[in-house]
Amino acid sequence: MPRVSKGPRLWKRPPRRKDGKIVGSAVWVIKDGGKHIATGCLAIPAGTRPPTEAERALANYIANKYTPVRKERSVDIIDIADVLSIYRDDKRNAFETDALKRKFDNRIARLNDFFGDKKLGQMSTQLCNEYVKERGRPGGARRDLEDLRSAINHHARENLHHAVIHVALPAKGAARERWLTRSEAAKLIWACWRYREMQRRHRGKDLGKKLATDKRPLRHLARFLLIGVYTGTRAGAVASASPTNAVGRSHVDLERGIFYRLAKGKKKTNKRQPPAPVPTRLLAHMRRWHKLNPDAEHFVEFNGKAVKSVKTAFKRAVTLSKISLAEGPVSPHTLRHTAATWLMQRGTDPWQAAGYLGMSVKVLIDTYGHHHPDYMKEAAAAITSKDRTKSVSVVETVVELNKHHPRIRKSK
Repeated sequence: MPRVSKGPRLWKRPPRRKDGKIVGSAVWVIKDGGKHIATGCLAIPAGTRPPTEAERALANYIANKYTPVRKERSVDIIDIADVLSIYRDDKRNAFETDALKRKFDNRIARLNDFFGDKKLGQMSTQLCNEYVKERGRPGGARRDLEDLRSAINHHARENLHHAVIHVALPAKGAARERWLTRSEAAKLIWACWRYREMQRRHRGKDLGKKLATDKRPLRHLARFLLIGVYTGTRAGAVASASPTNAVGRSHVDLERGIFYRLAKGKKKTNKRQPPAPVPTRLLAHMRRWHKLNPDAEHFVEFNGKAVKSVKTAFKRAVTLSKISLAEGPVSPHTLRHTAATWLMQRGTDPWQAAGYLGMSVKVLIDTYGHHHPDYMKEAAAAITSKDRTKSVSVVETVVELNKHHPRIRKSK
C-alpha cells in the first residue's frame, strides 16, 4: 500500500559530504513528495525550528502551487482542503506574531492531514469523533475543531456554500484555576532575581567543572512576574509594556499611573485589555526601572531587546523555585489567575475587580467568586437564622412530632 503524502513541508537537509569532507552546508528546503525546493536559508547545526524566512518561503510555495476555487458550489464537491486553504489565506495575517502564525499553521496542517481529502458534505459527528480519537488530546482536538468550524463559517460568509454544516466539538475540559500563594509568587520572583548562569570551564584548574558566572539570564522575568501578578494583564501586553507611547506597544503613563494595555494601533478583540491604574507599589518599581535605564524601550527586556515569549524562561524559573505542581502546572497565564484570586480573597467589589482585570463580571464570579469572603455568606447565615414570624428549632420540631405521633419513642 503506497504511503500517504504529507504534503509540502520544511525539512532540514543535513550537510553534504564527500570523501569525509563537508562540501555543502545544512540548509532548510521544501520537501514536496520527491522534490526538494530551495528556500535560501542555512540551517544552524543544533537548531530544530526553521527560521521565519523559510516558513515564508513554504507559505508562498503552497499559495503559488494551489489556489482554491472561489465560487459557490455544492458541498458534495467542495474539498475541505479548499475550505481550510481559503480560511488560512484570509486570516493568517491577522495574527500579530510569528509564534501565533506558526501555531495557526500547525492547526490548519493537522486538520488538512485528516479532513483535507474529504468533501464538505461528508462532515459528521462520527468524523469529528474519529479526529478526536486520532488526535489523542480532547483539549487540543477541540481547539483544532474550533478552527475547522470557523473555516466553514468563513466559507459560508463568503457565499461559497449555503448549506448548514455542523462541527461536533468534544466537551470542554475543567477550567484550570491554578493560582499562586503570596509565598509561591515570592519564591518565583526570588529564584529569577538570584539565578546565575552556569558554564563549564574549558581551561585552568577548574577544567570540566560547571561554575556560576556573573550573568543573570532570568532577571527580566522577575519584572514580568511583578507586572503580571499585580495587574493580571495578559502575557503579550506585559511583554510589550513601554514607558513611551508608540505603535505596537502597550503604554504605562508613569506620571498618571495608568496602564494602557491595548497596544497602540491594535484592534479591540474579545480578550479585553482596558486601561487600568497601576498599583502604587508596582508603579514605584516601574518608575525606578525607567530611571535606571531611560533609554530602555520596554520594561521587560532581554539583552536590550523586547521579549516575544517567556515560556522557556518561565519553565526554568518554576523548576528553580521548587514550588509544588501538585495543584496543576504553572504558566505565564497563571499570573492572571493569581491576580483574580487575590482580588477576590481581599473582598474586592466584583464589578471593580472585573473592570481592573478586563473580564466580565460573570466570568469573574463563576471562576473566582468562591474565593470572596462574602461568597454565599448570606445564604449560610440564613439557614440557621430565626424565622421572622416564628422561631422553630430542629429540636422543637421533633418534640411536636412526638406529640402528634405517640408511637414515636426514643430508643432505649
